[in-house]
Amino acid sequence: MNDSVLTPPVKEYLLAFADDEHLMGQQHTEWIGVAPFLEEDMAFASIGQDELGHALMLYTLILECPSGIDTYVFNRKSEEWRSCQLVESTHRRWEEALIRHWCYDMAEDLRWELFSDSSLPELISISERALKEETYHRRHAEALVENLLMVPDSKLRLMNALEVVVPQVLGLFSPIPGEEEAISCGVVSGKYSDLLPIWRTRLEERFGVLDSGLFIQADNENRTQRHSDFDYLFGRIREVFLLDPKAVW
Repeated sequence: MNDSVLTPPVKEYLLAFADDEHLMGQQHTEWIGVAPFLEEDMAFASIGQDELGHALMLYTLILECPSGIDTYVFNRKSEEWRSCQLVESTHRRWEEALIRHWCYDMAEDLRWELFSDSSLPELISISERALKEETYHRRHAEALVENLLMVPDSKLRLMNALEVVVPQVLGLFSPIPGEEEAISCGVVSGKYSDLLPIWRTRLEERFGVLDSGLFIQADNENRTQRHSDFDYLFGRIREVFLLDPKAVW
């Protein structure tokens, strides 16, 4: 591993991605047993497992100490997280959870592709694996959304969900701490925010042209400010860990 490349700012940059993947995976697991039908229980569980696996690979690279990952992740203060508010917010309506899944996965492959020529060989390997799994995530989201858009009532619910979720997705593309240094040392090939127009094209090709007001980014979105739902989610994901913090799982 090239330690000269993994500087504190670069680790901060990678941490934002790891935290996004971790919390997105956790959000998917919240639907196990309560999704509208059994197939989605299984699908969301599988996709959530993949996202948690991606987070684990990134945390391992950042920390260089796999045995300490659980302690690091579950003992951090809220202000030490670098996740975006899209993955922190609680969407209890199924249509909103589905739209978040679609929006996140249609943006995630763009993020992984930035590592395809990384100066860190480990990141190239991680991204190659993740991109293969993301193909299935997008296929699942796209097929389900396509079918639901054919039913008037379902379409209306999905379009209403877009109005809630799309403004949050903009925060996913917000400036990421350490990004400039990550670009300068070749860890990543460019700014993630530059890929927002590609994601928006994908969105409007599927759902039609949306109100431009949905694409105005909120001034309060940054990766050091937690969503109001974060504390509840963090408490949920720490429940088992806190039963025995010294246990090795």
